[in-house]
Amino acid sequence: MEPNERYIRLLAQTYQNEDAVCEEIVNLQAVLRLPKGTEHFVSDIHGEYDSFGHVLKNASGVIKNYVDELFGTTLLGAEKRNLATLIYYPAQKMELVRKKTAEEDMPAWYKVHLFRMLVICKRVASKYTWSKVRKALPVQFGYVLEELIHESVDKLHKSGYYNEIIDAVIRLDRAEGLIVALAGVIQRLAVDHLHVIGDIFDRGSGADRIMDTLEAYHSVDVQWGNHDISWMGAASGSDASICNVIRVSARYNNLHTIEEGYGINLVPLATFAMDRYRRTDCARFAPENLNGLRLSETEMRHISMMQKAITVIQLKVEAAAICRNPAYGMDDRLLLHRADWVKGMIEIDGKEYALADADCPTVDPADPYALTAEEQAVMEKLRHSFTHSEKLQRHVRFLFNKGGMYRIYNKNLLFHGCIPMQADGSLKEVVLPGIRASGRRLLDDIEASIRRGRFAPRGSGERQAGLDLMWYLWCGADSPLYGKDKMTTFERLFIGEESLCAEEKDAYYELRNEEAVCCAVLADFGLDARESRIINGHVPVKVAKGENPVKANGRLVVIDGGFAKAYQQVTGIAGYTLISNSQGLLLASHEPFVSTANAIENEVDIVSNTSYIELAPVRKRVYDTDTGQMFRDKIRELEALLAAYRSGSITETRPE
Repeated sequence: MEPNERYIRLLAQTYQNEDAVCEEIVNLQAVLRLPKGTEHFVSDIHGEYDSFGHVLKNASGVIKNYVDELFGTTLLGAEKRNLATLIYYPAQKMELVRKKTAEEDMPAWYKVHLFRMLVICKRVASKYTWSKVRKALPVQFGYVLEELIHESVDKLHKSGYYNEIIDAVIRLDRAEGLIVALAGVIQRLAVDHLHVIGDIFDRGSGADRIMDTLEAYHSVDVQWGNHDISWMGAASGSDASICNVIRVSARYNNLHTIEEGYGINLVPLATFAMDRYRRTDCARFAPENLNGLRLSETEMRHISMMQKAITVIQLKVEAAAICRNPAYGMDDRLLLHRADWVKGMIEIDGKEYALADADCPTVDPADPYALTAEEQAVMEKLRHSFTHSEKLQRHVRFLFNKGGMYRIYNKNLLFHGCIPMQADGSLKEVVLPGIRASGRRLLDDIEASIRRGRFAPRGSGERQAGLDLMWYLWCGADSPLYGKDKMTTFERLFIGEESLCAEEKDAYYELRNEEAVCCAVLADFGLDARESRIINGHVPVKVAKGENPVKANGRLVVIDGGFAKAYQQVTGIAGYTLISNSQGLLLASHEPFVSTANAIENEVDIVSNTSYIELAPVRKRVYDTDTGQMFRDKIRELEALLAAYRSGSITETRPE
């Protein structure tokens, strides 16, 4: 599209004369020839803050590769591990060094390591314009770092100048601050952009800290996962999502995130549970202690009662959402009225099953889906706490601002779960309230409804429909974020019959192994399969059983390998991440992360194996990226402005 005259005149307000236009064109043309920035892909973090933090610090092996590249023949393996750990955890590592090193030897240690880190910093900075590097420098050491990073070995006559800068920094007791600053710049420049392919929340205890980290990250996008959308719904006021967030947190002994992380008051629920469920059997609601926290028998009992109480409330408020939305087709999830709580039996599909837990004092057999007055009061207090948690609201605003159902970025299609499909590989038309669509259009329409659930006027039908849809995306049969025919929470907790607990995956998860199917999905999103691929998370890759994360002849990559401890026994590893740089696409698999202390003290890096999925025949430049296309469009617009100046159709403004 050619730039129109009105736009050109607006552009002239920024570039007021021919000199300014020419300078910007030259700058943009030069930037197009720089190497493509490194993209880092992570998925299914599930609250594992320490593991995620380490992967973020080492950029899935990118920094370690720089250390090997620059010091491969000049440093021993132990020295390289020491240097890499110093870059990941500078303050903590220097504290250990001080304990083991004589005070008079520390200046020499500082000088050696500062120069080594400067070598790496100059290498990672070489991919960017100096303007971009300058913006990454901390204010505190901006001048010093600007001088040192510009230092050139060819300018031998200035070697004394650079040495004096380092010596002065050490003499003034500023060396440790400079090392911390250098480590931050290296980490910042090692990755140009971070993609999070969903599921930041639940299971692990650090989701709020992960969100704090992402908020502060220099460039990031998020593709919503079903766990994320559940928290987004809870923060927006969905009763069903609020119950679900609390139930899942109780199940994984992670109420700390709700109470301490987000300051949400669970006392009303705890008090209610203690009162009404104290004398009930809560054994099936005992928490899974994945976080290694020691729980007393009393604590286990309290959490079990809270989980059981909120589960019953959840089943009731979910029933209300199902009845409000017959298009969901979820009548089979209405099970409370099928139970005979006196006999301890339930009828499903014409067959009777024994209830493993029939002790539900707040379920009225005559009206099983009605909330008691006490339950209603608990829900009102919980809703107020969730919708008035400043930190949670800030984090959810970030997810709405930086996130979406999918993202197309540098010709890759990123989404968390699946594209609903028929068994023959055709895209499934999904019918939901106000939605009848498939493929890309389905995801677009769902996202629009979700945003209305957050931003439409309170009390409006659009807002309620959006809130209900957020809950549906957690567990609905045609949810692209969930991808199973049903969620059998009731069957697992109240019946326990294995045959009833099966959850059938969407056809997508089998058919995505076929290249033709992946190509059809890419085409539906307007992408050329010859140069594009799908990147997914959500379903753990069972490496222990020989499953390959690279599917469909390289058209699709799954990077959920098991950050969450709950998955690691199934997967055999602790997660996949992906790196896309100017040389190609690199897959990294990770060993289970023991602890930050172990990584620092024993210099154990989490990356266990890396391999190229695709090696670019020619090094990719900024020209080949989405940013490059934006720059080329801007150059065309600037050239039109330049022509207007030279023809006299727009008058230049010259400084007086």
